Amino acid sequence: MEILKSAWDFFQKEILGMRWLDRLIGSFLELCGLDLDSRIGGSIRFFIYDIVKIMALLGVLILIISYIQSFFPPERTKKILGRFHGIWANIIAALLGTVTPFCSCSSIPLFIGFTSAGLPLGVTFSFLISSPMVDLGSLVLLMSIFGWKVAVAYVILGLVIAVAGGTLIERLRLENHVEEYVRNGHVIDVPQEELHFKARIKYAWQQVVSTAKKVAPFVLIGVGIGAVIHNWIPQDFIVNVLGDNNPFGVVLATLAGVPMYADIFGTIPIAEALLAKGALLGVVLSFMMGVTTLSLPSMIMLRKAVKLKLLGIFIAICTIGIIIVGYFFNVIQYFVI
Repeated sequence: MEILKSAWDFFQKEILGMRWLDRLIGSFLELCGLDLDSRIGGSIRFFIYDIVKIMALLGVLILIISYIQSFFPPERTKKILGRFHGIWANIIAALLGTVTPFCSCSSIPLFIGFTSAGLPLGVTFSFLISSPMVDLGSLVLLMSIFGWKVAVAYVILGLVIAVAGGTLIERLRLENHVEEYVRNGHVIDVPQEELHFKARIKYAWQQVVSTAKKVAPFVLIGVGIGAVIHNWIPQDFIVNVLGDNNPFGVVLATLAGVPMYADIFGTIPIAEALLAKGALLGVVLSFMMGVTTLSLPSMIMLRKAVKLKLLGIFIAICTIGIIIVGYFFNVIQYFVI
């Protein structure tokens, strides 16, 4: 048992966490004469290490996930979802959301397509919530920083929000609050060509390049913010605002994430720095969920497809769900990390 634990710790720290890279970068910067104990030196080390680590993991993860995604084009996904009814349809939609695009804005066109194809509204909303909030890539990256317990709990609770939110929207019967062009749209069934291994690998590589170009600016910004938090903002300030001293830290973090636009890869370095400075785990994860699910640009895009009442209900359901999850993590923090 001890051998398995040691092997897992090595895998988490050295493979997923890439601690060897941190040591290598630190040694290189010291050879260049940089004082790693200074704010500037610490910031530079944090910035280089997190950029290289996130982009390297990102490339590998997208390659694997995109290969899996090549088996689930929109038409096939629609047919799979059409076979299920009731809460099972919401569960399958939420699970399928884990192998689809990495941000909310890229999920909205698929949501529109599924709704136009006649899938139940609650099912399409379960997909819409799950897709940006939870994906296979986020599971691996969260494991590399927070450990497997936090990563698994985050994914499970994200799926719970997606299933519960979609089910509630279905029960409220809000189909008339979808814009007419979406409700009356028609999706033509186009036979999907069966891809061979080489074609799937080519598709996956194209997704790696395309996604890397999209997310790189947000990763740079996120790591830059994380470096500032990690080395320049006093720990007492973070603890006072986002620690035990502020019972409204989860609410503040959730609301703070709304004006931002990034995917989970851009928010992880900020979350890592906040946690290291003493922010509560639930506060950090609420911030991540708020950014990825309720970002202002994605809400503006969604408003083009649904009316204000439905948009407001969607935002309210996601916000309440995220806040509940945040306080839940605050309570169990000392048991999972």
